[in-house]
Amino acid sequence: MSIRRIVVIDAFSTNPFEGNPCAIIPDADGLSDQQMQSIAKETNLSETSFVLPSDKADFRVRYFTPRGELGFAGHPTIATAFMLGLEGKVPLDQPISTIQLEFNIGVLPVDIHAVNGKIDHVVMTQSKPVFGEKETAEVMVSCFKDLSTDDLIPDCPPQIVGTGTNFMMLPIKDLKKIAKLEMNRDKLAAVLKKFGVSAVYVFTTHGFSEETRLHGRLCDPLNFSEDPFTGSAVGAAGSYMAHYGLAEKDEIPVEQGHFIGRPGFGKLEIVREKNQIKSIKLGGAAVKVIDGIIEVG
Repeated sequence: MSIRRIVVIDAFSTNPFEGNPCAIIPDADGLSDQQMQSIAKETNLSETSFVLPSDKADFRVRYFTPRGELGFAGHPTIATAFMLGLEGKVPLDQPISTIQLEFNIGVLPVDIHAVNGKIDHVVMTQSKPVFGEKETAEVMVSCFKDLSTDDLIPDCPPQIVGTGTNFMMLPIKDLKKIAKLEMNRDKLAAVLKKFGVSAVYVFTTHGFSEETRLHGRLCDPLNFSEDPFTGSAVGAAGSYMAHYGLAEKDEIPVEQGHFIGRPGFGKLEIVREKNQIKSIKLGGAAVKVIDGIIEVG
C-alpha cells in the first residue's frame, strides 16, 4: 500500500466551495495508469490532476476523469499551477512567473501572477482553435426539452470547436433558457457520438454580472453531475465568439456554475496575429480547500 498526498483546489474562485474543484496528486511519479484512474474514480470529481517530472517542460501533468484520461483540460491547469505557486515549487519574486507544462497534447506556457510575493491568479495559454464540423440547428435543439431554433443566436451555427479538447458549441439568446436546460440524454449522446465529442457547451453573451460577456453550461449526456466551470470549453466558446463576431472586445469576462450553486469567474483573452486567432488565454483565481493523504493499492 502506497500513501500519497492529495490536495483539492477550487479553481475560478477565491471563495471555498465555489468554482470548480480539482483533486491533485502533487507527486504522482511511480503511479500506474490504472492507479491514476482508480484515484480519479475515488475522488469522483470532474478531473483529477497528477503531477509528474518532465524532460520537456518544468512539470508534466496528466488529467483523469472518472471515465478516462483527457489530453487537456482547463480548470485542472489553473488549479495545478496555483498549487505549484502556493507551495513554492515556482519562484514568485516577479509579478509574472511563466512555467511550461507538458500535457498529452504538447507543451503549453502557464503564467503565475503574484502580488507582493504571494500568488494571485493563473493564466493558461490554450492551443490555436480548430473549427470542425457543423450540425443543423434543428437537430441540436431537438436534443433539449423546450428549446427551439428561435432561441438560438442567428447566423451562428452549432459547430465543433476546440482549443485542446473539442466540444459542440451552441449559442443561445437568453440566460433564462440556459437556466432551464434539460437534455434529451439519449438523443444528445447519439448526436455527439457522430462527432467524437462528449459534451455540448451551451452559452450566451450575458450573465449575472453586468460585465459578463460569456455565460455557459456544459451538457454531458453521460455524466449526471454537471461540471461547474469548464476551462477548455470556455476557451473554445471564446474562439467561436471571436470567429462569428459575438465578442465586442478581445477580453471576455466569463461566468459559469451559478445554476448548480458553484459560481465561477474567469477572463478570456483572444490573442491575434495578422487578424487571425493565434491562441486563447484564460485566467482565474483559486483557493485550497483540502490537504490530506490517500492510500493507493
